[in-house]
Amino acid sequence: MLKNSPTHYGRVARALHWLTALLFLLAYIAVYYRQWFTEARTPENWTALQLHLSFGVTIAVLVVLRLYWRLTNVQPAAEPGSALMQKAAHLGHLVLYGVLIVMPLTGYLGTGVATEFFFLFEIPKFADTWLFQTLVADGMGLTFEQFEAPMDFIHKQGGAYLVWLLILGHAAAALYHHYHLKDRTLLKMLPPRR
Repeated sequence: MLKNSPTHYGRVARALHWLTALLFLLAYIAVYYRQWFTEARTPENWTALQLHLSFGVTIAVLVVLRLYWRLTNVQPAAEPGSALMQKAAHLGHLVLYGVLIVMPLTGYLGTGVATEFFFLFEIPKFADTWLFQTLVADGMGLTFEQFEAPMDFIHKQGGAYLVWLLILGHAAAALYHHYHLKDRTLLKMLPPRR
């Protein structure tokens, strides 16, 4: 079943969920590989950076698709639980979606190089776009370096660590539901058993 049902996520929702998770992991692997195992200004360093940027752009596209799919499909019913648990789950998902939007966006806005999207085509850096010139340079009177600083802070200092906390919290909650509460929360996001 492609679409969601009242009791289970469909193939599309599951694929978007797990693909987003995989791409976030690959984006982190690429950036940490670049920082820890390559020398600046080497081909390996550049390749790792370009992979990180390409994964980020792909995540941004998937988030748009995920939001569209979520808004146009029925969502499986929440498992029984306290009002506090329901609110915490709802808030957790809102924050996760927020981070899924903010991280790729600030990554793109604060990147000083073009993205060679998986070495297939080039996405210009934000500083080279009409939008930057109109809104940031002319509208706010900022140079790219002045604009880049808060984007980098959000993306690299704040967001990078917040993402790990959210992912660990999300996974821990799913495992708690599965092993302690023994409900169907995790099973809804896995392929149905035959």
